Amino acid sequence: MDTVKNAANYVAETVQGTGAEASKESNKHVAKDNDAKLSTRATAAKDALVDKKDEKSHDTKADVHKEQAKH
Repeated sequence: MDTVKNAANYVAETVQGTGAEASKESNKHVAKDNDAKLSTRATAAKDALVDKKDEKSHDTKADVHKEQAKH
């Protein structure tokens, strides 16, 4: 039962990590957009950093669940 739970958690964390990565890339694009207002660019840059932290966190959790599912 724990193996199934860990596998499901692995998938969930992987999906969330992928979503954070997509958001990070989108925010990076906005942050580099010279046509956007400075405040918009600054907010997007900050959000990209938060998304990067979230992405790494989800990826780490996914790796832990993957290893636990093997046992």
